Amino acid sequence: MSGEGAPKLELSDCEGLRVAVIASQWHERIMGGLLDGAQRALKEYGVEDSVVLRVPGSFELPVVAKALAERGYDAVVALGVVIRGGTPHFDYVCEAATMGLVQVSANTGVPVGFGLLTCDDEQQGLDRAGLEGSREDKGFEATTAALATAALLRGLSAPVGGSAG
Repeated sequence: MSGEGAPKLELSDCEGLRVAVIASQWHERIMGGLLDGAQRALKEYGVEDSVVLRVPGSFELPVVAKALAERGYDAVVALGVVIRGGTPHFDYVCEAATMGLVQVSANTGVPVGFGLLTCDDEQQGLDRAGLEGSREDKGFEATTAALATAALLRGLSAPVGGSAG
């Protein structure tokens, strides 16, 4: 199981963070679970300023993530699912979405929670969607990671001990 070894994140200082969640529209049942997990994490960690936007598919996640990062959100959570088919389309979409999200985060300095499921079949998505009977809750996990990173970055903006002379 892929969730083994995951860290237990201790979050604090999430109040006041502005968070955007972007979710693809493909695979409605899986996406519903991912979105529910993301919204549970936002609530659990006291985030009140959040928005949820839907995009057609996973390929569109990076361009919307970039726009939101540039509009002052402290963190962006990208949720999607791509299920392998019989053509190379799966590989192209997964690579493009992944690399695009990495570029958004690196270029803007805004953390992007990576909630893009890349699955061989629908059951793998259901197992990770945070639904009743799922083994993992990737929507919750991706949101928690984005919040933890945003809180860490916010803490870095404060001067570190002493003066420079």
